[in-house]
Amino acid sequence: MKIAYSPCPNDTFVFHAWSAGLIPGAPSLDVTYADIDITNGLSEGTEGPEVMKISYAALPWTHPDYALLPCGGALGRGCGPLVLTAGGAADGQFDPALLSGKTVAVPSERSTAYLLFRLWASQNVPGGVGRILVMPFHQVMPAVQRGEFDAGLDILDARFTHQHYGLTMLQDLGSWREQDTGLPIPLGAIVAKRSLDLEAVAGWIRASVDYAWANPEASREYVMSHAQELSPEVAKSHIDLYVNRFTRDLGEDGFAAVDALLGRAAAEGLVPEARLASLRLRSGANAR
Repeated sequence: MKIAYSPCPNDTFVFHAWSAGLIPGAPSLDVTYADIDITNGLSEGTEGPEVMKISYAALPWTHPDYALLPCGGALGRGCGPLVLTAGGAADGQFDPALLSGKTVAVPSERSTAYLLFRLWASQNVPGGVGRILVMPFHQVMPAVQRGEFDAGLDILDARFTHQHYGLTMLQDLGSWREQDTGLPIPLGAIVAKRSLDLEAVAGWIRASVDYAWANPEASREYVMSHAQELSPEVAKSHIDLYVNRFTRDLGEDGFAAVDALLGRAAAEGLVPEARLASLRLRSGANAR
């Protein structure tokens, strides 16, 4: 079975057991390690892999041949994207108006990070920001550090490592969203082609998550071989934050968070109206 997910520690931790052939009855995997911007684009057509990790913000454009699985992704609290700059803020305070007309690097125009940024900026940055440039997420912080951009939007390990680049956090978009709605932040989703036995696929993913939690050391070598120069301590912090109860099962509160985010974005004209009900494979006892 062809699958695509990122080389980030949360994805490699989740899928290690399945990719290593440790899940009874599960087919072998042909893995492509791909940046989220690549898989977001692949999800719009039918030529992509059978299973892949995309952004929840890309769901409104996802081809009808794909269904959203209720497991394997990244959704949680205290895990939102960060707006970063190489400059300090006077007295620790940041005026969002300073981003007016500025150049910002983002990891994908169809990422949850960028969607949250646009929602936040529409309320807080007079006249909006200036130029937006998309680049692979692991290149954003170094580019901001070099002064190539006024600010950068970063995800995943940025909250653990941005200080190493001498960067200042201007806004935690996850905290802003959680204070605004009380809901967790939907980041990465797993979609699969409807031609598959979707309940079986969901079951194999859950079994892989369960194995990872029961045997946390088993995946260490695999995780670190793809960890893009992260230290073992940062990789562990990354996994502890992004692999949580929503990874095993979104549940009704998880789906409510996705629905609320995409519904608000559609109401503001930022995304097409999502077909979440038709995309959704329901979680529950009938998922193996």
